[in-house]
Amino acid sequence: LGSTSLMLLVRRSAVRFGGVARWGLRCLCSGDAAGRYQDTVLLPRTDFPMRVNGPNLLEREIQIQQKCGFDQLYTWQREKKAKKEYCLHDGPPYANGDPHVGHALNKILKDIRNRFEVLRGRQVHYVPGWDCHGLPIELKALGDLGTNELTPLQIRQKAREFAERAISRQRAAFQRWGVMANWENCYYTFDGKYEVAQLKVFQEMHNKGLIYQDYKPVFWSPSSRTALAEAELEYNPEHVSRALYITFPLLTLPAKLAAKAGVWGHVSALIWTTQPWTIPANQAVCYMPKVQYSVVKRADNAQLLLVASERINSLASMLKTNLESLATFAGSDLEGGVCQHPTIPAKQVPLLPANHVTMTKGTGLVHTAPAHGMEDYGVATLFNLPVECIVDEEGRFTELAGPELQKKSVMTEGNATVISMLQAVGAIVKEEDCVHSYPYDWRTKQPVVIRASKQWFINTASLKDKAKDALQKVRVIPESARSSLLAMLDRRTYWCISRQRSWGVPIPVFYHKETGEHSVTHIAKVFSEKGSDSWWTEPVETFLTPEVLQKSKAGAVSDYVRGEDVLDIWFDSGASWAAVLPDPRADSYVEGKDQVGGWFQSSLLTSVAVRNKAPYKALVVHGFAVSEKGEKMSKSVGNVIDPDVVINGGKDLSVSPPYGADVLRWWVAESNVFSEVQIGPNTLNAAKDSINKVWPLKQLLMRDESDTRLQSSGAFIMPHFSASAPSGRAYVG
Repeated sequence: LGSTSLMLLVRRSAVRFGGVARWGLRCLCSGDAAGRYQDTVLLPRTDFPMRVNGPNLLEREIQIQQKCGFDQLYTWQREKKAKKEYCLHDGPPYANGDPHVGHALNKILKDIRNRFEVLRGRQVHYVPGWDCHGLPIELKALGDLGTNELTPLQIRQKAREFAERAISRQRAAFQRWGVMANWENCYYTFDGKYEVAQLKVFQEMHNKGLIYQDYKPVFWSPSSRTALAEAELEYNPEHVSRALYITFPLLTLPAKLAAKAGVWGHVSALIWTTQPWTIPANQAVCYMPKVQYSVVKRADNAQLLLVASERINSLASMLKTNLESLATFAGSDLEGGVCQHPTIPAKQVPLLPANHVTMTKGTGLVHTAPAHGMEDYGVATLFNLPVECIVDEEGRFTELAGPELQKKSVMTEGNATVISMLQAVGAIVKEEDCVHSYPYDWRTKQPVVIRASKQWFINTASLKDKAKDALQKVRVIPESARSSLLAMLDRRTYWCISRQRSWGVPIPVFYHKETGEHSVTHIAKVFSEKGSDSWWTEPVETFLTPEVLQKSKAGAVSDYVRGEDVLDIWFDSGASWAAVLPDPRADSYVEGKDQVGGWFQSSLLTSVAVRNKAPYKALVVHGFAVSEKGEKMSKSVGNVIDPDVVINGGKDLSVSPPYGADVLRWWVAESNVFSEVQIGPNTLNAAKDSINKVWPLKQLLMRDESDTRLQSSGAFIMPHFSASAPSGRAYVG
């Protein structure tokens, strides 16, 4: 398993031994030459074979691991005196499945760096960890059982057992890959001590006013029945929505345009939406104040429409008719206009200015439903509009949507019913399929909706500038990834950190039964003693002690009920710096590019919030493992490479031979990890060939130190290994 570090030693050996080493290596590699000079050349005596293949290779690798004390190497180097320490903080893999080739790329890359630092004489700090909470684990643990028949504690127990089994399998694989660590001292986000450190971060951020509760729109997964953060979404570029062009009749023309009302007749504002189900929740139609708008007349039916002037040509092409402009004016002149709601006869909605209106698609006028859109909510906050959510946790219309829609799924039959209602009143100008990128739940692979609900948030807007300043002091490799990090920060106005599930760290909040006001209590001590399950097992009095109630000037303990939400797993892992790092900052975080909007960002935000500094000095962002054709690996396509099969071989050894762990490590070592990293039979065979070329040099280095022939003759000057290293050899790596 020493191939990656031997890359360095090959060069050093060539210089140290001069031409003798190169000549000796040629002799060892040549069968004819070896036979000819066998009795005349003093070759090193060793039981280390020149080349091993097949099952013997696997046995030999395991023997080397055991004999060379790979499991002792990390402890050995920690006990050595060193002037400098190198800390690589391990981003926790998710404990919900078997190890895959992405794990291999990441873990081996980290191990190569750690071994390099050991060779430099540094003391390495590396604690492997696992991300253990969250819905994916909960769903897999429950299978088809569902949650209706189980208590939160029963769900948590099943999820914990599932995570522990996954961790056991992953840990065994990481050890087999030769990753240097103390595998008896790992961190787990479900560990009591870790949860206590995490809650202290939550408490400090809450005390600073950076964590708050609010009623606002969030990404919501009907399939998971929980709120989601941006990092928990996957965007499906081939999602198909039913897009509509809908008219909102103008009941009151803006004051500056009212004089022309007699000439124009009835005018309707034209909007475009890919989510017709949100129309019943409409509270306004928005325009861009600094853009020109026009009243146009359709040549085919004389209908008068209000649209943005620069959208006239594309709309005429879409409607397949000429649009005659009757008047053009500034968007600011639309102030004071009022429209008729198309499906609710008694409801009127205002024309309002908004900066999020764009001219790239649609009509230049935007339908606004504050409970079901982020920008829409901003308009509602500015103009004090109602924020009425008409969708429940299962993605179905509530009674607020009316009897015709109640209990219908907004993504299917409910959406179709709204379209029928709009058709019945003649409000649809055009209907078409729209293929576009749409957010999906990364776990269930089902589409999400945006719905307002009461959640806990981190005010990332107030942290953004500090985070950017902190990031300027961080080395980013490759540097091109820095712009992606900054762009992600800009897009994140707030971070929803509450989840409506059972398997996670409970948000330590009690709510007053009558007023709904909340009290965040100090429960870290209870959790450190009894674990987070105590949130469900202990009485309220355990947390709301007389001292806590008196300090917070709260009422009687009987007036409060405990919260039922748990923390977002990105907050779990994002607080790892507080639970694991011995010093304020790690030297490096090394993860895949998907963590630019994930762990890199959540760690940065929490650390800046509490300590005003980044938790890392450098970020290394590597690419994904892909097939040799550059395709994303997929079971359905059949191009998935299993690292266990790479090492041990598959069912048909002629198709999937055993390569051993060294080949897997060499693949990582010789790859350009800053782009997509290809792996397949050709790549693995090339790595195997390279290993075979190095193997004779290994044999040369592994000579028997008791061989007096070489010591007395001086024929070879061999490097001696440190006698203090495990078995005298393990540090080769």
